[in-house]
Amino acid sequence: MEEHAHLSSEFRQELQHILDYWEKFTIDRPQGGFYGRLTDDNQVVEGAVKGAVLNARILWSFSAAYNLTKEAHLLEVAERSFDYISTHFLDLAFGGVYWSVTAEGIPADMKKQMYAIAFTIYGLTEYYRASPAPEVLDMARALYRDIEDNSYDTFRGGYMEALTYDWKPMDDQRLSDKDANEKKTMNTHLHILEAYTNLYRVWGDAALAEKIKALIGNFTDHIVDRQTHHLHLFFDEDWSVRSNIISYGHDIEASWLLLEAAEVLGDQALIRQVKELVIKIAVASMEGLDPDGSMSYELDEGRLIAERHWWVQAEAMVGLLNVWQLTGEESFYQKFRAVWEYIKRYIIDGEKGEWFWGRTAEGAVMPGQDKVGFWKCPYHNTRACIEVIRRLKEKK
Repeated sequence: MEEHAHLSSEFRQELQHILDYWEKFTIDRPQGGFYGRLTDDNQVVEGAVKGAVLNARILWSFSAAYNLTKEAHLLEVAERSFDYISTHFLDLAFGGVYWSVTAEGIPADMKKQMYAIAFTIYGLTEYYRASPAPEVLDMARALYRDIEDNSYDTFRGGYMEALTYDWKPMDDQRLSDKDANEKKTMNTHLHILEAYTNLYRVWGDAALAEKIKALIGNFTDHIVDRQTHHLHLFFDEDWSVRSNIISYGHDIEASWLLLEAAEVLGDQALIRQVKELVIKIAVASMEGLDPDGSMSYELDEGRLIAERHWWVQAEAMVGLLNVWQLTGEESFYQKFRAVWEYIKRYIIDGEKGEWFWGRTAEGAVMPGQDKVGFWKCPYHNTRACIEVIRRLKEKK
């Protein structure tokens, strides 16, 4: 289709713009790696700590972009990220990765957050696909074993949220100040699943396959609400639900990541089961779609948080395109187009580069938010561009 070719060109151009921004503004030449934080007007925050999640997502983004385009300079940035992670974030004494290091690369917060370890696996495995050195895969497999040996709940299934640097229980397991202090979370399980899926692509281990199936089972048995098909977010160790918040962005993100995991395994019965479920999850997430085409952030105890965060819009595009591919229903494709039009108008920073953190419910750019930081990374938007390019090509 001519329209698909035009859209694919738009997304390739936007992918290039995002990557150009990160190459131009974020490389920390004096101290190595990448700056830990930039303000919304691209000013470096001197002395900002460097987060494991940010660095792992940079590694994934540039590796994935290289795997799509084969442009050598992208692999060079990925190599820089790999070198910094392997030198400064890997805990060689106890295993896992540090949550953060100082601007100089010295361990800052040494806790073992499974979310960060999962993203490091995700980045390493994508880098291995780009540059298949045995030591890269060895690192990813070692981190996988760290999660399994220390975080896996052998009695109830699933994974505990966080542990101390030496893998002991800790009181405050929160991923961020916005999260509930609970022992199991949807978010960490989703991204362990994402990481294990990418690991399986390069290491088809039978035990790993069973872990992926079990993670999908965690979603079907505990995380997806069987009545509403929204995702529950927080749980105690017994999988009792500890929050009523609905996260529209996580709903739509999970809807395509769950199917991706089933498809990588190649289990046709599981694929059929998951396809049926993810369509329902995606449809439930559309309660968060707004008339302007965007998707709101979340529903907190019945109160709509109508902020339009950048990552939610990115995931909405992929999820809506995915459900269109599964059903052939044109309305889903039109919703995908509407989100993209909103992003072009209101989320992409055409003047200073990259994407704004988001818009307020009233439509203003959200003030005081990072352009680069612990959570503001080239992952959701880069991945959305790559996924849309791939999926539109599949539909020709």
